[in-house]
Amino acid sequence: MKTLSNSELSYFCGQMSMIIRAGISSIEGLYMMGDDSEASAEEKKLYREIKAKLEEGGYLHSALESTGVFPTYMVNMTRIGEETGTLDNVMDALRRHYAREEEIRQSIRQAVTYPIVMAGMILIVILVLLLQVMPVFRQVFRQLGSEMTGFAGVLFDAGDIIRRYSIVFVVILVAILAISVVCVRTEKGRKAGLAFLSHFRFFKRLRNDISTSRFADGLALALRSGFSPDFGIEMVSEIIEDKSFSAKIDVCKTKLTDGAPFDEALKESEILSGVPARMMTIGNRTGSADVVMEQISDLSQKKIDASISNALGTIEPVLIVMLSLIIGAILMSVMFPLLGIVSSI
Repeated sequence: MKTLSNSELSYFCGQMSMIIRAGISSIEGLYMMGDDSEASAEEKKLYREIKAKLEEGGYLHSALESTGVFPTYMVNMTRIGEETGTLDNVMDALRRHYAREEEIRQSIRQAVTYPIVMAGMILIVILVLLLQVMPVFRQVFRQLGSEMTGFAGVLFDAGDIIRRYSIVFVVILVAILAISVVCVRTEKGRKAGLAFLSHFRFFKRLRNDISTSRFADGLALALRSGFSPDFGIEMVSEIIEDKSFSAKIDVCKTKLTDGAPFDEALKESEILSGVPARMMTIGNRTGSADVVMEQISDLSQKKIDASISNALGTIEPVLIVMLSLIIGAILMSVMFPLLGIVSSI
């Protein structure tokens, strides 16, 4: 069975939280979830597998781990919840955590997909003009006893090259699509794609905000469960994929080991800065670091959404203007010489 999506993880954690808080055992709860008529065959099989492990006398975290479809972070947090008797609270916090992870994933997809679709549309329009429209104009020029020259001639030659080596261009296009599918569908591909996009300033800043949101959300969950900042940071480091942000976490760990206050360690390692850093200072002094971390996660998520909305709001008119200019340039390169020939007849 494939690894569960963020939405599926959030749903599972939410259901388990309600079941445990209602005083129902995990085994009975899994039976109820598997008996749901809307559950898919794969979900029912998964619930039966977990229930069978629990009936053998195991713990929930070990049952989840044995299936191989739950992330290590969730398994570890479930173990902590069972050991501390706060499994209902941990499951509810995990529900919110994976719901936020899904929001982040959708934000990333929106930031990447829209420009690609628009660029693809522009490319299709240009190809239609070069391969279908330009040959028609060439026939018109020849019937009038002239040939396409200048920029119009260059465009026709470009279209002719594309037609002549169409198989090569199709192979290249298929290779690009295959690479795109790998980047979207596989874990290694997604990491490689994000690493490439991180070379661009916008995506680098966006990825840092995403890592900050994940870090703050995960740390809020650990602190709310009663664990020390050191232990919480150690656990949260497992869900951070950005290497540059992971380096900041390593610096923060070193600062904490050297005896620096929690808020100072976060600030000196550049994990937090500006308003979030000041919020954390107050939260650390008032004993509400978990609440402040959750607020910082919310702020980071809003910053991510605003960045993507602003970027898309800028990209759309730019791409439309580019398309208009390209189409205009192609048509003008043909129409002006054609009008000159017609007027001289």
